[in-house]
Amino acid sequence: MFRSIATRSASFARNLVVPNQVKCTAGVRFMSKVSTESDAEFDARYKAFFDRKDIDGWECRKAMNDLSGMDLVPDPEIVIAALHACRRLNDYALATRFLETVKDKCGSRVQEIYPFILQEIQPTLTELGISTPEELGFDKPAQNELRCHYCCIRCGGLGHLTHPG
Repeated sequence: MFRSIATRSASFARNLVVPNQVKCTAGVRFMSKVSTESDAEFDARYKAFFDRKDIDGWECRKAMNDLSGMDLVPDPEIVIAALHACRRLNDYALATRFLETVKDKCGSRVQEIYPFILQEIQPTLTELGISTPEELGFDKPAQNELRCHYCCIRCGGLGHLTHPG
């Protein structure tokens, strides 16, 4: 007796919550947000972020990482502001890595876009004493790395441990 009352009450309660007409609902998720920000507003937002006097290393890296994840090449004004932020943070390595990232973002049009960016930021690079990755030789593998690579192939992965120099 108690079991039949409990079953009917549960069925009644279920029908109150989920009516018979709606047994299954499809989930709706809004996957994208429409951006109403113009290119100039975007550039101004990132420039203002990098121009902050109280920016710390983590915030600077986070903003640079966000920029590298976007489908764009940063405007030279943004690059200049980021280089100034790196200088305020006294982080030369971060400035160099950011320039490498900018070059990488140029993709297949690196021969067109990257020289333009370098031309626009050259006065800032000179002012801040920052060398480009190409001036530092980062675009070419080091000779020791090549020698070790060929050595590792020759000796089966033991590398310079069996063939010094």
